[in-house]
Amino acid sequence: MSRPFSTAVIGGGAAGIMAAISAKRIGKDCIILEKMPQLGKKILASGNGRCNLLNEKIDPSKYNPSSRPLVKSIFDRFNKKHIEDFFKSLGLETYPEADGRIFPVTNQSASVLKILELELRRLAIPVELNFCASNISDLKDGFTVTSKAGKNISCRNLVLAGGGKSYPALGSDGSVCEMAQAFGHKVIKPVPAAVPIVMRDQVCHLLQGQKIYAKTVAVIDGKVSCEASGDLLFTKYGLSGTSILDISEEISIAINRNKKKDVVVSVDLVPFMDENKLTGELTKRLASGWHHADLLTGILPNKFASAFKEVLATRNAKDVALAIKKRRFGVVETKGWNEAEFTAGGIDTSQVKETTLGSNIKKGLYFAGEVLDVTGHRGGYNLAWAWASGHVAGLAG
Repeated sequence: MSRPFSTAVIGGGAAGIMAAISAKRIGKDCIILEKMPQLGKKILASGNGRCNLLNEKIDPSKYNPSSRPLVKSIFDRFNKKHIEDFFKSLGLETYPEADGRIFPVTNQSASVLKILELELRRLAIPVELNFCASNISDLKDGFTVTSKAGKNISCRNLVLAGGGKSYPALGSDGSVCEMAQAFGHKVIKPVPAAVPIVMRDQVCHLLQGQKIYAKTVAVIDGKVSCEASGDLLFTKYGLSGTSILDISEEISIAINRNKKKDVVVSVDLVPFMDENKLTGELTKRLASGWHHADLLTGILPNKFASAFKEVLATRNAKDVALAIKKRRFGVVETKGWNEAEFTAGGIDTSQVKETTLGSNIKKGLYFAGEVLDVTGHRGGYNLAWAWASGHVAGLAG
């Protein structure tokens, strides 16, 4: 068995790397245990390869309601400015986009990972790659982490930062949550978030590949749950695009966790015109002798004429406007973990100390990142949580 470390971190992603750096900077002897052959594979994939580091408007309201007290406490300790200063101190320059998202000036995730790896090297933090943790032994004065290959690492404090279940090919499979359960922690069932939605609807098939700007509303058991505006992409299986990803968390929780059946997405295909204005325009076109197949010309792309030919053929302006403004798509399911950007669910935050991210059940056990039931909006909020929670857990652990 190796010498005991002060702190071992399971997971070499954003939260895990941050935890190790903050621990070593205050003199703790620490090690990173990463199951993949490379650190930070999800960092490399983040922001479509650009790494959306954080957002100008970090606020607890951007996270799932049950997590907000914990999120507030952590960002009170390590906030947006602290994150920016941390990366600037490492030599990484950043810039904000108009929507508040913050990126490295290189627009390359590889730059972010490289600068973190340089800091790990400067601090002489050991990294065990291809270390697939399979068991944690609870010792009187700490823990022993055993890999599937039989290697043992002992430590006094342990930070679980192995991520959620999204993009399993990049190393996240939910196994760290199972380790927490073995210590008595409750795990809120993980479900895919920021994920495309599956519908069986002829309109989706007819319009596959078409992208427009739209407003989408999630309706669960007949009640409006949430809404978003942005890109809407029609696919052969259903709907995607930012306006869908932004409402998908509540849909996924309803279907995959709560087993709801009555889940619908209502889509306003022309949010730039209210219903009365659209009805008036269609009425004017009909009065001018426009053929029904041409009624949507200049309002929606030409492909929509064939997708909505039945209602257009009625030549009823009000019915057409209603069909365009409130088109309802019945949800069958969500796509799976391979297409989900985030995980909704994880270790119950009520069992975690708000000041340190330490376990309320097992002394010496700490948590950071997506392994906790903390899910932020798209736009840098989840990486911001990874940096901040990693920093706090590393200091305490």
